[in-house]
This record gives sequence, structure tokens and C-alpha cells, in this order.
Amino acid sequence: MGNKGLVDVMLAVGFTAASMLLGHERPPDDWIRLDLFGYALTALVNLPIVVRRWAPVGVCVFVCAAWTLYVAAGYWPVVNSMAPLLALYTVAALRPVRTALACAALLGAVWVYAGLTAAQGSMATVAAQAVVFPLVMCRFGRSARVSAKREERLARLTEELRTEQQDRAREAVAEEQARIARELHDVVAHHMSVISVQAGMAAYVFHTSPQTARGALDTISDTSREALQEMRRMLKVLRAGPGEPQEGWASYDPMPSVTRLGEMIERVRAAGLAVELRTEGESRPVAPGVGLCAYRVVQEALTNVLKHAPLARARVLVVYEPHHLTVTVTDDGLGTTGTVGGTVAPPGRSDPATIGRGTGHGLIGMRERARLYGGTVDIGPLGEGFEVRLVLPTSARGTERRGDASDA
Repeated sequence: MGNKGLVDVMLAVGFTAASMLLGHERPPDDWIRLDLFGYALTALVNLPIVVRRWAPVGVCVFVCAAWTLYVAAGYWPVVNSMAPLLALYTVAALRPVRTALACAALLGAVWVYAGLTAAQGSMATVAAQAVVFPLVMCRFGRSARVSAKREERLARLTEELRTEQQDRAREAVAEEQARIARELHDVVAHHMSVISVQAGMAAYVFHTSPQTARGALDTISDTSREALQEMRRMLKVLRAGPGEPQEGWASYDPMPSVTRLGEMIERVRAAGLAVELRTEGESRPVAPGVGLCAYRVVQEALTNVLKHAPLARARVLVVYEPHHLTVTVTDDGLGTTGTVGGTVAPPGRSDPATIGRGTGHGLIGMRERARLYGGTVDIGPLGEGFEVRLVLPTSARGTERRGDASDA
């Protein structure tokens, strides 16, 4: 039994006890005191309140009928007047208005009948009570019905909001996992590619050219140190809770940006890849996210050249347009099946059409990064070589133009 059921039991028992105590007192003239039959009728009027929520109309009709029998037996009507009013209130709270008004008319008729059986009293007063009391109960019941529906609607909206928040949380987790995966791929793939090439070179010339081998080992040391710094930076962000101060952040290098392409290209050159960097337009600061996106795309493109065309010549062109930043990475395709440091280069560039579709994690990551900042990236063959072209908006106007171009 729930809380509401317990309340109904308490009401039924309380109404029955109170009515019996009132009926035990000496009633006004022309009414008889309760006897055994009167007590039984009193219980018959009040105890059905227990099931008023499960069958409100039936309880109301039954209570009114029992009250009519009680009045017809010559007992004082006031003794059992509360249970019919509560039954009518329940009908108004749980059933349509038409049903509530029909039950109110029934209760008013019983009330008038009780007034007619009295030898004394004003019929005008009885008629007014027969109209006002049922209507007041109906009004209170309708208010309770509206409040209950409002609470149900609020509960439903709350549940929908909770579900939506959970869905958004799952989406946020998935997006964060994808972002972390992109960062890890960019950091690990690039640096490990450089280290692998340099390690192969060092092993290849270890006896014939110790100075070259020493230079390769120095490059490996610098590259691994930079990789560890970026990994520490990422781990520090992941470990910091919401609102926690990130102490010691200044001890790490700034986040990579388009302004640091020169450092990265020097490292790639040290790995044996010929790379040219050119800048057109007036150089200007860009948003950190845009700068990081451009840096990572160039990093991934050069890493692919280093892995799949190690003897090629690559060119990185950075163009600062009024509302866009365009970065293009191209290579001439030489060395696609060559060897570096005794290691055969993977033949992954042998089918440019396949690469152009971009099913690898790196190429997918490029597109996801570009889409995140409202830009586009075009990846495909260029003659014997390959081209990656990234366009990122650097202003709201640039974003609008990219959106218009996408719609068209």
C-alpha cells in the first residue's frame, strides 16, 4: 500500500469515528440518536472512502445512496455529511467535468431531501447549501486535477531533460575521445616516424659515418623530448578536474600553432625529407584552435610523405587571405618505393585514388579537425605526387562565406 492508500485508510477511519462520536451525542429535536443500525449505516457511508481513488464515481454514488438511507431512517443528516463531500471532490479531481457535475447534482438532491425531512429550518438555506457546497467541492477538485496534470507534465519534462543531458554527456564523451585520439595520433605518428627514420639512418651509417649517426641520434633525442612534452601537456589537461588550477602549465611549451611550422619542418628535414616552406600574405595572429588545426594537418601530411615517399621533395605554402588561412602541402611523389636506412618504404602511395578517399586515421583526423573549425580540407593526387589543401576561416565573415559555398 502506497502513501495515498494509507492516507485514504486514515481518512475513512477518522471520518467513521468522528461521525459515530457526533451521532452518539444528543441530536436536535425531531432526530433520533444513533443505535446499532445507525452505527452500521454510518460505517457504510464513511468506510468506502478507502477505495475512492480506484472507483471515484462508484464510491460517490454508493456513499450518496447510503447517506439517503441513513436520512430516511430518521437519523441526523449532518453526522455523515463529510464523506459525500469528499467523494464528490475525488470525482472532480479524477474525472471529466461532466461526470463531476452529474455527481454534484446527485449530492445536491440528497442534501435537499435531508432538508425536506427536517421539521424546522429554512428551505432557502438548505437549497443554497445544496448548490454551493457541491460546486465548491467541484472547484477544489478541478484545481487539484490541474495541479496533478501540471506535476505529471513537469515530471515528464524533467525525465526528458535528464535523458537529453545524458545523451549530450555521451556525445561530449565521444567527441572528447575522438579529440584525444586525434591528438595522440598526430603526436605519436609524426614523432615516431621521425625517430624511426633517424634510427634506421643511424644504424645504416653507424660504422661508415659516425658523425652522421651522431646527428641522427641527436635528432632522435630532440624529437622524443618534444613528444614527451606534448604528451605531458595532454595528460595534465586530462588529469585536471573542472575548475582546478593547472599549476606548472607555464613550464611547458606553448601549444603548437601555424607560427611554429618552421620548427617542425626543420625536424622533418633532419629526418631526410626535403621540405620548402613559403608564406604569402601579411602574417597575423590567428585563433589558437585554427593555428593548432593548421599545424596538425601539415604535420600529418609531412608524416605521410616521410612514410610513403621518403625521397620526394615537399612544399608547404601558407597563404594569409583577408578572411581565410590556406595551407597547401604538396610533394612530387619521388621515392614512393625507395629505401631509407635499409628499410623499404611502404607502397601505400602506389594507388593515389585509394588514398584520395582517405580511409586512414590520419586523413580522417584532418577532415574532422577542419570541420570542427568551419573549414575544409581537400586530399588527392597531384600529377605524380600528392596534395593536401586546407582552408580555414579566420573571421566570422569567412565562416559565412564557407557556409554559403557549402550550401551551393
